[in-house]
Amino acid sequence: MAVVRTTRFQVDPEVVDEFLRRRAVMIDTLRQAFPGLVQARLARVDERTWVDTWLWESAEHVQAALGGAATIPAVPAAFELVSDAEAEQAEVVDAR
Repeated sequence: MAVVRTTRFQVDPEVVDEFLRRRAVMIDTLRQAFPGLVQARLARVDERTWVDTWLWESAEHVQAALGGAATIPAVPAAFELVSDAEAEQAEVVDAR
């Protein structure tokens, strides 16, 4: 069953462009290393607050990526620019 992992965090406005660049590299690198990422959507709530929603094929795909993400330099590089991150994971029960 598909899984959505949502992370809410803060990014200082003066580093947003760099964050967006690093996030793109992170996503590309993770997709090469770990299968199962279907979609990654980023939304801005306000000047500092962002919500990043990633759709995965299964919980197993998420766990594999979470288990190995720290070994990929692009991941900590992107998160260096983030503060107050909170993540949650949910199983998709209906998608239309």
